[in-house]
Formats: sequence, C-alpha cells, structure tokens
Amino acid sequence: MAGGQRARPYTRSVSDERLVEETIARRVVHAGRYIRFEVDTIRDPDGGVHEREIVDHPGAVAILPLDGDDLLMVRQYRTAAGRILLEIPAGTLDRRADGSIEPPEEAGPRELGEETGFVAATWRRLGSFWTAPGFASERMTLYLATELSPLPDYRGPEPDERLDLVRLPWVEALGRAERGEIEDAKSLVGLFWLARLRERPGG
Repeated sequence: MAGGQRARPYTRSVSDERLVEETIARRVVHAGRYIRFEVDTIRDPDGGVHEREIVDHPGAVAILPLDGDDLLMVRQYRTAAGRILLEIPAGTLDRRADGSIEPPEEAGPRELGEETGFVAATWRRLGSFWTAPGFASERMTLYLATELSPLPDYRGPEPDERLDLVRLPWVEALGRAERGEIEDAKSLVGLFWLARLRERPGG
C-alpha cells in the first residue's frame, strides 16, 4: 500500500496522462522503523513495464524558529553524510498504531520542543516540498515559529539524538548558506524562503 504522501490527491489535466505511470505491483523489500524500501512495477503510457526503487516515507516537518532576529539551529552528526551538519530543527511524522500519519501541525511543536527546548506561540505554515522525488516519497512541510519561550522542564533531545543548539542571527545563517557552509537541503530551502519573506513588507 502506498505511503501517506503518495496517496495525497492532486489535480492534473487530461494532457498530463501522457506522463503518468501506473503502478501495477509493489514489493516491500524491507520495512524499518520509519521508512520502507519498495520496488514498484510500473506501466508507462506507451505500455512499457519497468521497475522503480522507492523509499517510502511518512513525511516530515522542518521549522524556522525565530527569536527576534536570531535563528535557532542544531548541529548533529549525520551518518549518511558522514559529517556534522548545521540544520534547522526537523523531524519525521509519526506513523500511528491505527496506520494513520501524524499531522504536520502536531509534529512541528513536538519536534521544536524535543530538539531545542523551546515552544512557539505563533506558527506560520510556509509551504511543502518533495525532498528527493526521484526515489523517495518524503514530503516536508516548512513552518516559521515565532514568539519563543523555553520549556521549563526540558531534559534534552531524544535518547537516540546527540545535537548542539546553535543560536545565530538569521542573516548570518543566510550568509553561511550562500558561502556553501550549510549543505543541508531543508535548511537551504528554509533560509532562502525566510530571506524572501523578509524582502516583503510585513514579512
């Protein structure tokens, strides 16, 4: 069965049908804690049959926590990248026991609290994007979180996470991104989105 993000409805025109592939079979190679590795057999519009290797992902949230002109970010080691990356806080949507997926608007405050020890009084949904649509179904929702205050009983991140909280002016973070010092995709999307917002009156 397709993951929650692939099952999302979307609008397409009749002319789009010449691009659409039909999934005719699906094989789960491995089901992990958060993601599944699948091989989809598809039929293209010309009748050809092919295989697509898919990482099925429930989706995620990313947060731009702004405290005045300061942005809260985290430094953590990423095994897949083999290095420490500077990132905006983010996290995976939980798959619930009944098979449903946690809504992004619930995951955002949870992840902000877990990773930074702060809560936000104001949340603004900026948009969503597919992180790697060539092979993964992860769709990430980006939020701007403001009016921050510390959690009184914060005990640090989850036991399986090691990270450092970094506070820096958002314009400095943007400069680091422009110099190639920030390489995390969601953080680049968020920072350039924030810069665009700040160019607009009332942004």
